[in-house]
Amino acid sequence: MSIRAFLFDIGNVLLKFDFGKAVRAVAADSEVADELEVLTLIDKIKVAYEDGQIDRAAFLRGVFDVLKYRGTETGFISAWEDIFEPNEPMVALVEQLSRRYPLYLLSNTNELHRDYFLRSYGFFQHFKGGTYSDVARASKPGPEIYQIVCRDHGLSAAETFFIDDLLPNIETARGLGFHAHHYHLDRHAELLADVRAVGVTL
Repeated sequence: MSIRAFLFDIGNVLLKFDFGKAVRAVAADSEVADELEVLTLIDKIKVAYEDGQIDRAAFLRGVFDVLKYRGTETGFISAWEDIFEPNEPMVALVEQLSRRYPLYLLSNTNELHRDYFLRSYGFFQHFKGGTYSDVARASKPGPEIYQIVCRDHGLSAAETFFIDDLLPNIETARGLGFHAHHYHLDRHAELLADVRAVGVTL
């Protein structure tokens, strides 16, 4: 069966990210100085935020409380956002594919990050839509969010090429019938070969 649409993860696929930058900036204004501890404490609250269990205000309040954060909300948000950079080979592929295929997003993410990258990186204009964990209240690698993305955007798994950097997410997608590629930032050529192998001309 031919490929009729492409479905992209965001983190370490379309955008490289480094949470360490945010952690270092936040730790400097917190009573918790150990960066690993800061990351661990934030991560517990971030999971609830990305699953849609808490809203932006509750996320910020929770993080500020556990870290005893002394900085400003504006400063925290700036640090939280300043972790991304475009994966340029993937941006080029998106621009190429968008001329012939509908493109969609499937991401475990949160409102703060989503608002930031959608307004900051012009190549997101090539996507017809997206399904996000905080809105769907379901996350990868659970199967529900894949079913939601198909329902919301009229996708057929068997006709959709999915790209993600995490193997559990790939395994779920394959189990549901997607053609799924396990992406590595330093092995972009393998993706191009896999795309050509399903009959897509690049």
